[in-house]
Amino acid sequence: MSTSSTPCIDHFAAQLQGIAALPHLGVIQAQGEDAANFLHNQLSNDVLLLPVGQSRLAAFCSAKGRMQASFVVIKTAPDTVLLVMSLDLLAQTLKRLSMFVLRAKVKMTDATGQWQLRGLLGDSARTVMGDASPWQTTTRDQSHAVSLYPAVLGDTQVPRALWLGPPDQALPAGAELSTDVWAWAEVMSGVTLVTQPLFEAFVPQMLNYESVGGVNFKKGCYPGQEVVARSQFRGTLKRRTALVHSPVALTAGQDIFTPTDPEQACATVVFCAARPDAQGFDALVSGTTESMQTGWLAGSVQGEALELLPLPYELLADV
Repeated sequence: MSTSSTPCIDHFAAQLQGIAALPHLGVIQAQGEDAANFLHNQLSNDVLLLPVGQSRLAAFCSAKGRMQASFVVIKTAPDTVLLVMSLDLLAQTLKRLSMFVLRAKVKMTDATGQWQLRGLLGDSARTVMGDASPWQTTTRDQSHAVSLYPAVLGDTQVPRALWLGPPDQALPAGAELSTDVWAWAEVMSGVTLVTQPLFEAFVPQMLNYESVGGVNFKKGCYPGQEVVARSQFRGTLKRRTALVHSPVALTAGQDIFTPTDPEQACATVVFCAARPDAQGFDALVSGTTESMQTGWLAGSVQGEALELLPLPYELLADV
């Protein structure tokens, strides 16, 4: 999989300016004096020490360390935490989290209807967030904006932010963008949330979460913690997420193959979006590090070849 023909896409940055609706996302609210402590014991990141008005990326795993959902976690008050996540997983995730509440003083609810959700790109994100680093948050007039990893287009970094506001809140300034443009910018950031087709498909490191602030290896136990830690510290991690270009559309959960092992899938599509110029598609694909060197083919060994592109951030070294 050669990177020598990586196309120049700097000129797309001018199109990534404005605000996009995010109908594919939903919000779970945890409220009560035990809200932060309860979520701290369930998620892959530290919620207990998360300051009010700040955010983190986190995964919710099975006992086997497989991601059942992932969130942008926002602590809006000492007793209130919002979990922004893929809407197609919200109902089942809310049900499972609620099963673990037991005697904890926390109420878990679907709060999607209480918020407007928007994605901010380019100057729209910069105006609200300034030069904030990923997961830093600003709060103003009951709205919250979270700085996300930027879309990296060649030598250009396009700021991205997640904005949540009450239904009657005026939106930040900016031109209206399509959700498809937001999706492509998300792919080019290299960071995405788990969706229904990826339920229990990956441990967090297979989506590079430990490299983008989604895993805290120093916090206490949570479901799957042993498996996640063992993958990191015993050198057993063999799969990573890469950025690729494809001439054909790919779907989340689709199998990817390599010519050297035509019988067994070596990778899985995480997220795919069309390029704004209609010249193919870019995608995040999680696969074995070995097969990245031998080449990836979409769907079967007769499928279209995928081109490996530079990942927009550095991976943490395995310990």
